[in-house]
Amino acid sequence: MDTHDYASVRYLVDDVDAAVEFYTTHLGFTVNMSAAPALADVVRGHLRLLVSGEKSSGARATPPDLAASPGRNRIHLELDDLEAEIARLGEAGLTFVSDLVSGPGGSQILLADPSGNLIELFQPAARD
Repeated sequence: MDTHDYASVRYLVDDVDAAVEFYTTHLGFTVNMSAAPALADVVRGHLRLLVSGEKSSGARATPPDLAASPGRNRIHLELDDLEAEIARLGEAGLTFVSDLVSGPGGSQILLADPSGNLIELFQPAARD
């Protein structure tokens, strides 16, 4: 796919290699390009996630007071079997940063990458 076919999100990370390992090993992303330690991009479906280290232009353009901690925004990954995914990731030693929350739209839980950026794992509610 051409990069114009993706929705792209940039996460500032402490360690590009650790971020690539996390997203590819645990969340089904594949490496599209790596210029570690500055930058890599990983893809899953139509999501292109740019993981940017401190030497990347994206990180250098971020004001220091905003770069000091991860934001409250998050990427949203829709799953068919959230409970199985929670079990699989728990067995891999990953720690969730929220409890499982369910509502009329579905169920979700938050996971953090090695730099503290949030990933929402979501399973929509069954529809009649």
